[in-house]
Amino acid sequence: MADDDSTGGFQAGQTGLIVRVPEAESVVGTWRERFDPSARAGVPAHVTVVFPFLDGSRVDARVCSALAELIGRHNAFALRFERCGRFPGVLFLVPEPDAHLRRLTEAIAERWPEAPPYGGQFTEVVPHLTVADGPDDAVLDEVETGLRSRLPIAARVVGEG
Repeated sequence: MADDDSTGGFQAGQTGLIVRVPEAESVVGTWRERFDPSARAGVPAHVTVVFPFLDGSRVDARVCSALAELIGRHNAFALRFERCGRFPGVLFLVPEPDAHLRRLTEAIAERWPEAPPYGGQFTEVVPHLTVADGPDDAVLDEVETGLRSRLPIAARVVGEG
């Protein structure tokens, strides 16, 4: 869970739920520091589960306990990042398979319907590990070229409850 200040467009008190991917740091860390506002805010390489989540003032022991119980019901799983994907202005790594991540997002959104993923902006949530957010396509092409030779990345996600 991250509680970010106003750095890079984040608002004070905002929280989010992420799956950390430390295995990706050595590959994407330099690019993220340059081109991902969340990295500059101190958020490690990750796949977002729900953002924004509840306001920090609402995240108490009861919420943490409910999260731990919910996450604990999900088994550990392996992910591979073998290719890049894009949204407009965004380059990301594609986690495969993504079914576990989708189920985790759905379970949290069902438990806390007041905190839909991405504020309810999108009809479909696409799990991804953002590498660059905002630069023009030429820069995204350069970053993608630099990443290709360093893929795949294998990761193991363990539920913590």
